[in-house]
Amino acid sequence: MAAETQTTEQSDAVLTERRGSVLLITLNRPEARNAVNLALAEGIAGALDELDADRELAVGVLTGAGSGFCAGMDLKAFVAGQRPWVGDRGFAGIVQRASRKPLVAAVEGFAVAGGLEVALACDLIVAARGARLGIPEVKRSLVAAGGALLRLPRRMPYGVAVELALTGDPITAERGYELGVVNRLTDPGGAVDAALELAATIARNGPLAVDATKAILQQQFDWTDEDFWMRQGEIAGPVFGSDDAREGAIAFSEKREPVWQGR
Repeated sequence: MAAETQTTEQSDAVLTERRGSVLLITLNRPEARNAVNLALAEGIAGALDELDADRELAVGVLTGAGSGFCAGMDLKAFVAGQRPWVGDRGFAGIVQRASRKPLVAAVEGFAVAGGLEVALACDLIVAARGARLGIPEVKRSLVAAGGALLRLPRRMPYGVAVELALTGDPITAERGYELGVVNRLTDPGGAVDAALELAATIARNGPLAVDATKAILQQQFDWTDEDFWMRQGEIAGPVFGSDDAREGAIAFSEKREPVWQGR
């Protein structure tokens, strides 16, 4: 049976559509290459709030309308004095604080400058072959200050990240896949479907376990080895004692799909 869908608007600049337990979030300024202005930043922030607040939603997929994902900051809006950030979520309503629940970026065409930083704020990236990924800010005497300099060295070899940052030249999605920054490649036009499939796979898992696993993966970078075991225990311990953990074990022994309660 097809997943139930429901389309709403966070603003004219961002659309959300529920696909069962997956929230599809679409940047909807194709005429401006989905460049980030205040409306788009607030729309993303609102969509992430919706994703985290709704117990029926498990995973988000973030994509762009039109020919590409996102071209970064809307320079015309910025020059006119319009801020492209929202509270503690930062640029585009996402780069400093994304959702607690997993996010998958679905990239067609291009994700450049702040657009790549929006994609990197997601946990996983699905991209169509031929899509361009890059941070060209230095070519305009700017700095990629929306998280690329933090996240790229964590998701690809350091030397490659340095080259991308200092030359400003883009790479293709195929090269990104070889380097590990892109998780899955698709034919052009297939990124959203593949991202929804990946999101659905995640959504079938225990929500408490998924939340804890993402938290440990994201928070561990400044932990010592001793800290790791202590902090992991603090985060993962309650999951092992949950009703869902018991249900997972029983469902496995009974050879059936588990029914999660989120407790």
